[in-house]
Amino acid sequence: MKFEHYAINVEDSVGVADWYVANCGMKIELAQPVAPFMRFLSDSTGRVVIELYSNPSARIPDYASQHPLEYHLAFSVEDVAAEKSRLMAAGCSFIEEVNPQPGTRLVMLRDPYGMPLQLCQRAKPFEIQEALRQA
Repeated sequence: MKFEHYAINVEDSVGVADWYVANCGMKIELAQPVAPFMRFLSDSTGRVVIELYSNPSARIPDYASQHPLEYHLAFSVEDVAAEKSRLMAAGCSFIEEVNPQPGTRLVMLRDPYGMPLQLCQRAKPFEIQEALRQA
């Protein structure tokens, strides 16, 4: 078995998808032009896919009221300070920064739609990330 995608029900799947494409390096792999307006987005490696959709027949969580430890999207970055500034200029709001060990910075933001978004600059990248860089 291998991971295919992670699905997220949001109020405005088109707007959210467009924002992540414009600001987080995501790419639309598949889009459905009619309700529930599904958008399958891949990250810059093509190995992770999220599905954003707007389906009111299921509860759409109030992401803005959720604690970021309940749910967040996390992105590996080279320069957390620069990315934080850039994303805040693009509509994100700052929640907190945690530095669990020397050389590691974890910044939690909320995207313009209220979903928690984490920026990860790790002293030691995850092994899979390092393997992908060397491939």
